Amino acid sequence: MVMEAKSHRRSLRALDWLNVFMSDVQTGIGPYLAIYLMATRHWDPAHIGLAMSAMGIASVVAQTPAGALTDRLRQKRWMIVAAAVVVAIGCLWIVTSPALAGVIAAQALIGSTATIFPTAVAAITLGLVGPSQLAERMGRNGACNHAGTVGGAILAGLIGYYIAQEGIFYLVIAMSGGTILAVLLIREEDIDHDLARGARTQDGAAHIAGLGQLVADRRIAIFALAAVLFHFANAAMLPLVGELLSTGHDQGSSLYMSACIIVAQIVMIPVATWAGRVAGARGRKPVLLLGFLVLPVRGVLYTLSGNPYFLVSVQILDGMGAGIFGVLSVLVVADLTRGTGRFNLTNGAISTAIGIGAALSNAISGMLVQYAGYRGAFLTLAGIAALAAFWFGLVMPETQGNSTTVQGNVPG
Repeated sequence: MVMEAKSHRRSLRALDWLNVFMSDVQTGIGPYLAIYLMATRHWDPAHIGLAMSAMGIASVVAQTPAGALTDRLRQKRWMIVAAAVVVAIGCLWIVTSPALAGVIAAQALIGSTATIFPTAVAAITLGLVGPSQLAERMGRNGACNHAGTVGGAILAGLIGYYIAQEGIFYLVIAMSGGTILAVLLIREEDIDHDLARGARTQDGAAHIAGLGQLVADRRIAIFALAAVLFHFANAAMLPLVGELLSTGHDQGSSLYMSACIIVAQIVMIPVATWAGRVAGARGRKPVLLLGFLVLPVRGVLYTLSGNPYFLVSVQILDGMGAGIFGVLSVLVVADLTRGTGRFNLTNGAISTAIGIGAALSNAISGMLVQYAGYRGAFLTLAGIAALAAFWFGLVMPETQGNSTTVQGNVPG
């Protein structure tokens, strides 16, 4: 028994490191790709836009299939290994063969494969700790993930400034190696794969629900709509802030944008830990409602001043909202799908809807700025965020302690 407990603790420590390394792998080279293509390869903005959008489109398309695959396969650790290898190959491909078609193909490959990371890690976490400890553990996952993002951003900035922009690609490749090592240190025997897909009922039996019965659960639909509205309001805010920062601050705009990202990520570290603990003790809804409420406040604050220091400071609220939502959204889905065996599929489907909402946000915000200015765009997004908070607060029930088991076994 002592040896088993120690082995389980080793798996949980490896899960910490997996979240740290994974944070810099699941997005590939991310926003640094645009800088590399423009500054080093001298691409024009139109081609850069194509390359950047390829990953986002592929991610949206792959979210739901990745969730279904995670539910079905028991080799979740090896799914992460395969995804990390693909991301590393994609980064190496881009830096060694930076032709337009090759970069777009690599970005699409990275985007479709990287969707495996969050869903597989959520499944492994649930399979390791079970529903009763999931809230606190997801908070810890989030804190480790955001800490890894901050560390990766600092390293990427230093490498890109002092060595070469290409060095950032090799940093992601190294992080892919760390991801593989960390996930393989998680003991396979410590993972309950029925728990990992939400298939355990209250009496401990394994159960797989029919898809039609999940679709009929109005609580899932209510939460999905709230999440889509939240991300529709949220996704365009930081890019619009970036445009404001570049107005009259050309030389320092990149520095201010980096400060916006780092400030938000630093705030997310304690917020994610706090959100997990409080959600486990007091319920999901009040904590998640707080995350919804800070977003309209943030949107309104952006209209009060164009001072770069003020705009960066408002990112504290971004850290609060995103830190809470990142932890609580997984908990709510786990609550709603407990005893159905469809946790990862549902999580992936909601992520797909969120991705579509975020993409529409960025597309529509440009038109809002053109016709109503930045103030009008921010106020419109704040209004949508307020609608999301109102919908969630008024209609969404508390999900903690959900004991509903969807009846009717079907093959998994």
